[in-house]
Amino acid sequence: MTSEVLGGVRVLDFTTIVSGPYCTRMLADLGAEVIKIEPPEGDFIRLQPPLRDNKSAYFASLNCGKKSVAIDFRQPEGLALVRELAAKCDVIVENFRPGVMRRLGLDYDVLVLNHPRLVYCSISGFGQTGPWAKRSAYAPMLHAASGFDLVNLSYQEGLERPLTAGIMIGDILGGTHAFGAIQTALLSREKSGRGDYVDLSMLDALLGMPTYEFQEAQFPQSKQPKGFRPTRAKDGFIMIAAVKPNNFEALWRAIGRPDLISDPRFTTTRGRAENSSAVATLLDQWAATKTTAECEAILTEGNVPCSGYSTLREALNQPHLEQRGSYEVINDGAGLLKVPNPPFKLRTASARARGRVPSLGADNAEVLASVLGYSSERIAALEARKILCRE
Repeated sequence: MTSEVLGGVRVLDFTTIVSGPYCTRMLADLGAEVIKIEPPEGDFIRLQPPLRDNKSAYFASLNCGKKSVAIDFRQPEGLALVRELAAKCDVIVENFRPGVMRRLGLDYDVLVLNHPRLVYCSISGFGQTGPWAKRSAYAPMLHAASGFDLVNLSYQEGLERPLTAGIMIGDILGGTHAFGAIQTALLSREKSGRGDYVDLSMLDALLGMPTYEFQEAQFPQSKQPKGFRPTRAKDGFIMIAAVKPNNFEALWRAIGRPDLISDPRFTTTRGRAENSSAVATLLDQWAATKTTAECEAILTEGNVPCSGYSTLREALNQPHLEQRGSYEVINDGAGLLKVPNPPFKLRTASARARGRVPSLGADNAEVLASVLGYSSERIAALEARKILCRE
């Protein structure tokens, strides 16, 4: 029998787009009650494709397992309602530009006065302090500002323009770190009796991602490793990820060239880096007459770390992922879709996506009744005055 690690923890989620919702969905995956506060028009992501019957699969993936309460903040009574909810929650997560929550009177310094056990997490592009703090920020510009894009470019051959930003790494990385920081603050609260304030900078998260290059930037070497170049087979590419000396010994044996084990060009890490073009040529020549599947089979049999390339659609259909439970199949009201589960499994606790995807304001009545004790008449009056909204 599995337990809910965060069962009994109530989270008030003011976040939108990706970084914050990614964090709070992981909290919901561990059993937290996550109440998503939305404006009358709903989270921006509700409008983003892929759309089916006007429901966004993108939104569903980031917000399954949560409750939705839609409140008009522009009305004083709506703001007062949010403050009431905040007083009843263990955790608050927001990803507005620094200063917005303070202007609303919903910042940590105000709320903690009457709620010393509150854990409050602010996710922002550049952090809450420093000269760049109040700049608006989205992941692509943070990839550029952090050095990440130019580090990645340094491994590409023949390119001058940084690669086009597609996958929002900064958002996912920031949301993941926020998830961990909130657990840290909750654990600290168990020891001290007091909550804490988490100031999460996505720029800082990205800065720590290129671990080798972070040090290489301070202490430049005459020749940096060239990274891992795809090897061309006759029907596509394969990634051969030989890292340690024993990997290279296995590689040379697998391709029928045990003589290269003692070749002075390839016996040291520096030698292999300086002769990386020769390594790439040898591998391309070996793979040129084979399919990627044949290459992968030979190398895997020889205990060489490698993989053929998959489209994401192909990866989602791999039996390994299904058997491991890497994703959950949920229904968002427009049909079935797969959403990723947390990448970790716990022996005695549940860590998985929850199937319910809330429509806008779907939980107004339930949350206000169960959390604040509001009567159905009072809730109906708030809806009549458009302080509460729903689809």
